[in-house]
Amino acid sequence: MSTIRSVLLQLDATATSAARLEFARSVALRQEAALSAMFVVSPSAGPARLASSEGPSALLQQMDRDDIDRTTSLFDDALAEGGLAMRWLASGGDPIEAFCRQALYADLLVLGQHDPSTGSSHTVPANFVESVVMATGKPALILPLTGKFGAPDRDVLIGWNATPQAARAVTAALPWLRTARRVHVLEAIDDATQHHAGDLDIAHYLHLHGIVSTPHRDHASPTDAGEALLSFASAVGADLLVMGCYGHHRAREFVLGGASRTVLKSMTLPVLMAH
Repeated sequence: MSTIRSVLLQLDATATSAARLEFARSVALRQEAALSAMFVVSPSAGPARLASSEGPSALLQQMDRDDIDRTTSLFDDALAEGGLAMRWLASGGDPIEAFCRQALYADLLVLGQHDPSTGSSHTVPANFVESVVMATGKPALILPLTGKFGAPDRDVLIGWNATPQAARAVTAALPWLRTARRVHVLEAIDDATQHHAGDLDIAHYLHLHGIVSTPHRDHASPTDAGEALLSFASAVGADLLVMGCYGHHRAREFVLGGASRTVLKSMTLPVLMAH
């Protein structure tokens, strides 16, 4: 049985942090889990770069402090509401490495979609989400830039392609799937794959967990899979998309597959991903 007892939240200086904190707090309360939060900012905006105490550097350093103070205040207000064990984690050095170290002790990560319009050095690394998901192997609930989201367990869409990544995402999503009103499974069909009578399948797996699912078939090419998932999620009114995160590590960078890249760029609903 999938159990969530520790949630790690990404906070930052963006306007979406407050909504992300509220969402993560509601998830932790429902799961009776502890919630930890870390402030994430690009290394170029970190205090270590701002050695001078005069001129523009001093101004940037003050902006850093203001960002952290505002975010800490949000956290303190949530902490004062009570009913939940919460911890503020110190951050320093490379933000991806620091967050990944703490992610080892979390059952679930709550992250925010990257905002490419910020145009400021005081922001989150553009590759933060995919780097954390693929480096840690931990399931992550990723929230879109816009919108306010309640408990993601009314109508759930599973993007299924019979891969270890998708299987890990489904296992991580069991707490939401068990309480969902409807569960849709959009399965990628590969004509080259042989299916035999009596084989185990995703519907059988979900049934063993007491989950009734509605199957759908999709012949979209891998390059169109991300758009097909988002389009179908909109069509069925899903409030949570569950899928694997695909990519590989190359020369100190994580390179996303097409479907993962499309969903992370254009997502309009919370997405639970696992690598």
